[in-house]
Amino acid sequence: PQTITRKNSLFAGSAGGGETWATIATLLQTAKMNNVDPIAWLSQTLTRIANRWPAADIELLMPWNFKPDAVG
Repeated sequence: PQTITRKNSLFAGSAGGGETWATIATLLQTAKMNNVDPIAWLSQTLTRIANRWPAADIELLMPWNFKPDAVG
């Protein structure tokens, strides 16, 4: 997966796009390495950020601290 991502990032369009791509790929791979569903983690994290998650608690958003929200 890392090699495919690295090759695909060549087409990001700019240096800034490549850096953004690398950051997102690293976070998604970190989620996988922590046995976390990357889509579930990313969805929850983006929702929390959009809902003004406190910057002081940013560590709690990292993949290794992921706990799925209770549904119900």
